[in-house]
Amino acid sequence: MRTAIATSDYFVLGETFINRHIEHIFGGDTVVIAGRHNGQDPYGKPLFVRRAPLSPRDRLSAPFAALTGAALHGTSRLPFGDNRRHLAEFLRAQKVEAILAEFGTQALVVAKLGNDLGIPVFSYWRGTDASRALRSRQRVRSYRLMMPRLAGIFSVSQFLLDNLAAHGVTHPNAHVVPSGVDVRRFAPAEKVRGSCLAVGRMVEKKAPQVTLRAFSAAAKGREAHLTFIGDGPLLEPCRALATELGVGDRVTFTGALPHDSVRDHLTRTEIFLQHSVTAKDGNTEGLPTAIQEALACGCITLSTRHAGIPEAVEDGVNGLLVDEWDEAGFAERLGALLDTADRSAMSRAARETAVARFDNAALIGRVEAVMCDTVNG
Repeated sequence: MRTAIATSDYFVLGETFINRHIEHIFGGDTVVIAGRHNGQDPYGKPLFVRRAPLSPRDRLSAPFAALTGAALHGTSRLPFGDNRRHLAEFLRAQKVEAILAEFGTQALVVAKLGNDLGIPVFSYWRGTDASRALRSRQRVRSYRLMMPRLAGIFSVSQFLLDNLAAHGVTHPNAHVVPSGVDVRRFAPAEKVRGSCLAVGRMVEKKAPQVTLRAFSAAAKGREAHLTFIGDGPLLEPCRALATELGVGDRVTFTGALPHDSVRDHLTRTEIFLQHSVTAKDGNTEGLPTAIQEALACGCITLSTRHAGIPEAVEDGVNGLLVDEWDEAGFAERLGALLDTADRSAMSRAARETAVARFDNAALIGRVEAVMCDTVNG
């Protein structure tokens, strides 16, 4: 089934879940609708960039289009004028049979046009679109108005579906399908004793300072080294904090790395650390891809009871969990892990969880089956 993948920015190296759909869903029979394009297209797909410069006529009508969209549909982001016509022509010319909007906010852009063209539209909810975005009454209203236009919705976690439902945003054809991981490429290798790893943007909801302080406390008198992979506004403050805590020689900050390099680190790492919290603006995780990749690599995950994380990490079985902001508990449980002579059982359980529940080939198959059943049903 020829599918248009709607996304905000293309190509983004770190958006592995979106890139996987572009490359693999329905055997790669896909086209891309992007808000912006950075010039890279590693998959060679037909591409439509929505945010093209407006024609003189459309510049004049833009304020009216935005007001009309906000009044009738709860959003000013609907394509209009020449850009709408060109997008419709693209979808027809490419013989698109379904649209999969990555993030609910992208579904807002394409749902009405899909309906007008008779193309079923599905949305995939992944985190901020079903957490921070719900702080806006206007956004909640737009989601509610959009739901009847969608053929179905997917979410990476039950937590996000529950979050949407608490705001009156529901759909009868809703499915929990995590992003998943390629369990054939992400697999355990020989582990480096005492190795710890944290992966992700150095931002508030990842609380890297909490992870760093907890590691500093747990590492005293123990064999341990922590590597942070990722960049962001909290990177330099964390570098300074590591020096201040006296663990500068036991913590490595790599900055952002290619996905293959992240995988190489995960295969050799014993303990994966992610102290996710709800940010002040309400932003949360969905179900972090990095945790799914860590499980596949047999890493023992120490994380928080946050968003969809407890749907993947079972406390005491394949990892350990503490409450958000429980820095002392995080340090205590890390210290206990480091003191455990044989950590192999929990590592095996992590790998088994990923193979059984997060194999992305099987998960893409589930998405395809839902879309086919809905379209052909």
